[in-house]
Amino acid sequence: MKKFLLIPDSFKGTMSSTQICSIMEQSILRYYPDAEVVSLPVADGGEGSVDSFLAAMGGQKVTLDVTGPYFQSVEGFFGVVNDDTAVVEMAACAGLPLVGDDKRPDQSTTFGVGELILAAAERGCKKIIVGLGGSATNDGGAGAAAAIGVKFFNKNGQEFIPTGGTLGDIVSIDASEKNRLLDDVEIITMCDIDNPLYGEQGAAYVFGPQKGADEKMVEFLDGNLRSLSNAIWENLGKNVSDLPGAGAAGGMGGGMVAFFDAKLEMGIEVVLDTVGFDELLDDADMVFTGEGKLDSQSLRGKVVMGIAKRTKQKNVPLVAIVGDIGDPIDGAYDRGVSAIFSINRVAKEFKQVMARAPQDLALTMDNLMRFLHLLKV
Repeated sequence: MKKFLLIPDSFKGTMSSTQICSIMEQSILRYYPDAEVVSLPVADGGEGSVDSFLAAMGGQKVTLDVTGPYFQSVEGFFGVVNDDTAVVEMAACAGLPLVGDDKRPDQSTTFGVGELILAAAERGCKKIIVGLGGSATNDGGAGAAAAIGVKFFNKNGQEFIPTGGTLGDIVSIDASEKNRLLDDVEIITMCDIDNPLYGEQGAAYVFGPQKGADEKMVEFLDGNLRSLSNAIWENLGKNVSDLPGAGAAGGMGGGMVAFFDAKLEMGIEVVLDTVGFDELLDDADMVFTGEGKLDSQSLRGKVVMGIAKRTKQKNVPLVAIVGDIGDPIDGAYDRGVSAIFSINRVAKEFKQVMARAPQDLALTMDNLMRFLHLLKV
């Protein structure tokens, strides 16, 4: 009996990873009806991460009221897999979809993210995976820190919850009353970018505009993140200023390290370790992965290359089904990708073929499975 592993990323704007897995599985079973097909949908840490982990591993989705981006009450959630591992996506309570057109990165907070992390710890989870992505915030994770008991004080000695616009008011930080429940919890942060906390490649300059910051606000927010970094160093003795990934999600990457003692890891590595991918590979005949576009940027890491590294070690063929193929991508073959196929079947612009994506994926998979079956692979 054949065994196929399906572990695609989403095709942004067209298909979720779960939908892609479903289409791939239908094509495989048409030609190999007795095959074992294992679907492992991938998310990058942003919106949909919890659902992807639950779809891949089973488990439970826990909902609760937490603080939203503008300190309003929202229904947040986290997932529990393997009984004692929680998956938190910050987008659930601090994401851009929650603010719509009302984008104010100087006033938004990650307080709710801290509440979700604490709720998972209170539930007894000993490992918490936090996905960074799609945030509407620029508070360096200070809001989340306040939710777990870290105290921030201004020049008048008054305690306050910092936002992106008030980070510069922090004079002292007291972490002595941080909730002790987190002492024995391992916190892993999914982070797929290497941007520093501040500067031209930092959180405010690179991601601030998409959150609603104009040029003047970008400079203001960047200066405040610099002030936060100095306050963290002076009060907690931790240097996050040049930490790769510190600038993720409005500086949340740096905040997770400074306030939660978290580890920053590549999202795909976290996914592969959590679902037990290496063990699943042991008797697999072929792995299918994919993403919206495979190009030179993809060769720097992320989903396809992360998977290729593992499949190459165990000599399992890896086929990448993608929306578009860029130049140059020859390095992908050297790193473990066996073959790359584009689902694009007509020479039209992306906006014109978006609606065709599910159908084109099904046709591409059918073509490939038909060929493999003919060769008796």
